[in-house]
Amino acid sequence: MGIYKDFKTISQLFQIMTMEFGKGKERPALKYKSGEQWIGVSYDELLRQTELLALGLASMGVKRGDKIAIIAENRPEWAYSDFAVLGLGAADVPLYPISTSETIEFCVNNSESVGIIVSNKFQLNKVLKVRGNCKTLRFIVVMNNDERGSEKDVFTFADLQAKGIEFQKSNSSHFVESMNLCQENDLCTIIYTSGTTGEPKGVVLTHKNIISNVKGAHEVFDIGESDSFLSFLPLCHIFERMAGYYTAFSAGSMIAYAESIEKVAQNLKEVQPTIMTAVPRLFERIYSKIKRNVDSQPEKKQKIFNWAIELGKEYQVSRKSGHPVPIFLTLKRKLADKLVYHKLREATGGNLRFFISGGAALSRELGQFFEAVGILIIEGYGLTESSPVLSCNRLNDYKFGTVGKPYPGVEIKIAKDGEILAYGPNIMQGYYKNKRETEETIKDGWLHTGDIGVFDAEGFLIITDRKKHLFKTSGGKYIAPTPIENMFLASKFIDQFILIGDRRMFLSALIVPDYEALKEYADANRIQYKDVEELVEMKQIYELLEKDLDQFQKKLANFERVRKFAILDKPFTIETGELTPSLKIKRKVIEERYKDLIEDMYKGLEG
Repeated sequence: MGIYKDFKTISQLFQIMTMEFGKGKERPALKYKSGEQWIGVSYDELLRQTELLALGLASMGVKRGDKIAIIAENRPEWAYSDFAVLGLGAADVPLYPISTSETIEFCVNNSESVGIIVSNKFQLNKVLKVRGNCKTLRFIVVMNNDERGSEKDVFTFADLQAKGIEFQKSNSSHFVESMNLCQENDLCTIIYTSGTTGEPKGVVLTHKNIISNVKGAHEVFDIGESDSFLSFLPLCHIFERMAGYYTAFSAGSMIAYAESIEKVAQNLKEVQPTIMTAVPRLFERIYSKIKRNVDSQPEKKQKIFNWAIELGKEYQVSRKSGHPVPIFLTLKRKLADKLVYHKLREATGGNLRFFISGGAALSRELGQFFEAVGILIIEGYGLTESSPVLSCNRLNDYKFGTVGKPYPGVEIKIAKDGEILAYGPNIMQGYYKNKRETEETIKDGWLHTGDIGVFDAEGFLIITDRKKHLFKTSGGKYIAPTPIENMFLASKFIDQFILIGDRRMFLSALIVPDYEALKEYADANRIQYKDVEELVEMKQIYELLEKDLDQFQKKLANFERVRKFAILDKPFTIETGELTPSLKIKRKVIEERYKDLIEDMYKGLEG
């Protein structure tokens, strides 16, 4: 169905949709879970909560051009805060809930935020720790009404909305007038990229930047008011904000907030969404769980499952060939659906039309596996600096192993050194107060993405790797690590994998195993162990993974093969600083942290 009416700013979008679906209609715009109940937020309630919050902020002196930081998990109050801040002509600065006090201090000072809205006491304490160092910060607002504490200039949502009610008495049209003043080239948000090195950089995005991407989504996908989204990726990340929030909202779709990443599987069954944005990590975990479950079944059931998957792949190839699918294949697929596919689809709620995947590369094998069972994953590609989408596959024109074709309104070209360059209305204005980095990243209007890629014969873009991730062995061979790492992640015994080999004679790897899969293997083979630390040190486990790696790397060239590896007893996490908030591996951090282990793998083998 697409957007209802044209809009040029997020504030205009908010006005249109609350008018279109409000006025006493009970249809929920948002849903959240409280206890065991899913509670709907109507468009009227969304408007009321947002306006009172905006007027409360106005009573605190917030005006056009000001910046307000937001640090909260996905919840309705995130949307109220966002729409309120933007409606006043101010800009918001969303921060990850896992941000440290030091990161909060840097971002608040760098953006010159006058206020910060936090979700709870835990986030409040992080801000209070550095408040004295934040020169422009005038006030703090806590979403949870019972977690304010007694500090000066700290208010709850209810406090601020009460101020809004008073302010409204003499300024009844202030919010509407402020929204009407908003222009498409106004600053909308400053999003700090987590980065894999150095201080965060504030990406400056206007309303026009983001809205061009939202409108592009409606050209590419058929999204309407009958759709529902389950939102679990952080709203402070531009991918979820643009695709799972603004695009969904502009189509009249309902957005339900997942309770947490851990409860996504449960929430999928409860909400039964039709569309969901996700990252490859989610699909890797689902796939590993399915494989573990299948491997624990009797041999007969395993054979049925494997037959069904191969049949599903054959059916999809036939369907896309341009010729009618043979009747016998269609009939077999119906049987396979009854025996296998429908059970897997039920785990996603049973109504899912498609997933939209971004943030990192999705392996071709994963895409084909899920397609075989009737779950379509549409992969796209982009950066925070491009609001974010640069290219994507289409529902009727997709190819696994690629990130699709250029997005509507976006031009893409490949530089001589293989770097992907992009141009369009979605490209950022620059990095906030960082001219040097801006000039290095945007040249003659073209965004230098830092990614290496090629177009195939049909115009699909294939990402090879990050430019800075490419490394050279001491034998002079260039290695793109990501495709090799993704290949090994298909193993049911491997959870995380990082390739090592820059300026080395051969490749090695650090492996975070799937601990549950290892335990099941150990129990089945009567291997005695007291804990995970002891298990990963065992010779049988090393030999198991060695055999697994050998099977996977048969297709690789000799110089691309992993000759040694170390098994780790704890995973890479965001909290330990080894992953970015979008779950990308921080190579330098990991290589530094495990440098002794890495050196041990090369001892006596390099001269």
